[in-house]
Amino acid sequence: MRLLLIANLTKPRVKPAVEATMPWLAQRVDYLELDAEKKLDLATADFDAILVLGGDGTLLSTARRLKGRELPVMGVNYGKLGFLASFQPDELPTMFDQFVQGKLPTSKRMMLDVCVLKKGIGCDLLDMNVVRGQAKFCATALNDVVIAAGAPFRMIELELGIDDPTGVRYFGDGVIVATASGSTAYNVSAGGPILWPSVDGICITPLCPHSLSFRPIVVAHNSRIISTMLRVNRGTTLVCDGQDTCDLGSGDRVVITRSDQTVLLVENPHARTIRTLAEKLYWGSTPRYNGEK
Repeated sequence: MRLLLIANLTKPRVKPAVEATMPWLAQRVDYLELDAEKKLDLATADFDAILVLGGDGTLLSTARRLKGRELPVMGVNYGKLGFLASFQPDELPTMFDQFVQGKLPTSKRMMLDVCVLKKGIGCDLLDMNVVRGQAKFCATALNDVVIAAGAPFRMIELELGIDDPTGVRYFGDGVIVATASGSTAYNVSAGGPILWPSVDGICITPLCPHSLSFRPIVVAHNSRIISTMLRVNRGTTLVCDGQDTCDLGSGDRVVITRSDQTVLLVENPHARTIRTLAEKLYWGSTPRYNGEK
């Protein structure tokens, strides 16, 4: 195996972990390289697999850098929740050998394509190739695409359509469009639904809509979400996976579809989805006596 190690050295525990792990890894693979600066072109680099030491954010950026190339990605969590980076540091010594031998399960995770069209540009919104050719910004996202109101933090006005630019107009702080992988991130914090990782659906969750009846919905994986910016703030921004951004102006259209790209994520066989949700989101936690751990 030719292994690429991607490490987020800004996390305090990662640097010593890399220093301790590199010699151990080198004994178990044919070739090992560290990409701490994130400068390699992962779409063409000559590697068989990727090991990520960091948190979900590091894994998200790795997924976008792969540009659809299906290299197995194993994430070791040095962050907080670790829904995507599902392996704990103390599991690496026992689980890595299984990884090298191809014995760990993998899952293909759906991604989203997003393009932004400037005001006044008319084109066939159902043909993504045409949209890309006219767009001022295009990106992919594994977790979510968010339209955020931004400074000076007044409500913005959107028109949200499914497979049609004409849709529902509403005032609010924006909208979250999330995959099943991203449904446990910003989406669930905003009151959106949690999707099982294998569900090919897209969550649409309005952010603080000025309406009592505008609820989050789940649409089919082949739906095209079109959001027209009717009134925005100076700081209104499109955010992909919390990392790639684009400023939005009045009249801009945001077109979001399922991407042809996927990510091949190595799954932790000990981290069952329902148990992971219970542990990380404290499902079913009962009241405890004062001082009880």
